[in-house]
Formats: sequence, structure tokens, C-alpha cells
Amino acid sequence: MTDHRPPKGFLAGINIRYFMDCYEEWHAFVQGWCEVICPWRPMHRILSEVLAKEISSEHHYYMFGRTIGIFSWLGIIIAMIAIIHRIVT
Repeated sequence: MTDHRPPKGFLAGINIRYFMDCYEEWHAFVQGWCEVICPWRPMHRILSEVLAKEISSEHHYYMFGRTIGIFSWLGIIIAMIAIIHRIVT
């Protein structure tokens, strides 16, 4: 017999099938990730009204992309330390 009670707790009601299932969510995520991976200011302002609207409507995915960008930089730094450690020792 299966249990059909609704989930409880912090992730109650979240359906993973709908996580990043449209291009607006992916676009906001990638934009946030790229802003962290390439931290210097752009030479030209390329943020169009459409892109600004997508980011504002999917701001949580944009911030998730920025968070993953920070973890990406941490991974790059750890990899560089490991490579330097192998060369030195």
C-alpha cells in the first residue's frame, strides 16, 4: 500500500520536474553564473529590456546561478592549489 500523504517540512510541495524547465529560468541562471565567473565590468552595456525582465521574473534562478558561480570559483582555486602542491612537492 502506498502512502499518499502530502510531504512535510522545508521542501513540502516542491516538484523537481519543474526545476529549470523553461528557457527563462536557464537564462537567468546562466546570466548569474557568468556574472560571477567573469567578475569585471563589461565594456558595453548589453543588458536589454527583455533580459532584464527575464532576470527580474526569475530572480531566484539568477541568484542560484551566482551562488553556483561562487562554488565554481572555489573549485578552480582548490584545483590550482592541488596542482601547485603537486609541482612543489
